[in-house]
Amino acid sequence: MIRVASYNMRKGIGTDRRRSPERTLDVLREIDADVIALQEADRRFGARAAVITAHLLDEHSPWKAVPAAKRARSMGWHGNVVLVRKEAEITACEALHLPALEPRGAVACELRINGAMLRVVGMHLDLSGLWRRKQAAAVLAHLDGCDEAMPSVMMGDLNEWGRRGCLLDFGRTHDFADTGPSFHARHPVGRLDRIMVSRGLRIAACGVHDSHAARTGSDHLPIWADIEFG
Repeated sequence: MIRVASYNMRKGIGTDRRRSPERTLDVLREIDADVIALQEADRRFGARAAVITAHLLDEHSPWKAVPAAKRARSMGWHGNVVLVRKEAEITACEALHLPALEPRGAVACELRINGAMLRVVGMHLDLSGLWRRKQAAAVLAHLDGCDEAMPSVMMGDLNEWGRRGCLLDFGRTHDFADTGPSFHARHPVGRLDRIMVSRGLRIAACGVHDSHAARTGSDHLPIWADIEFG
């Protein structure tokens, strides 16, 4: 079994309008997941520097970032980062370009973790339903094009308020963790953040992580799922 989580960390800016990467790490340590998909993990302007610096991650966390960054000071790709336990083996990784009017991307990787192989995609989809469908198609095409079949987990902020659109596309091959609403952190009503697993995996438990640090750390609450391999 492994625990996965997804968190739109809003560039480390909390509902109190303070930027605190240390608080973001506090939230992640509370969840204690083996694999984490982060969204909005880089600053928006300038060099797009990582909010959680490499030193802070290395010295104060059990995780390392999947090496998908395209900029020297960034941690991921268009704000998307996948963190894994330091003892996990990253056997492949790729930054995915997603069709969009504004820059959008995803991070895909293959891991050997807890003795099992797993393919992971972390993403942050568009505000437009039309572009979300196109982006979902690009992510699914990437999975279909992989040479080796293996269980897969897709996670991220899908920006989908309804029950159709890109959810129907992803639902053809993956099951959704019933985590519950995660947005807005002060009064969660929207299920914008999602965890999806391929049919060979079983969701043993899942939920929304609601703590004081999480309620103040971002406008999204993190979601998590415990996954068993079939």
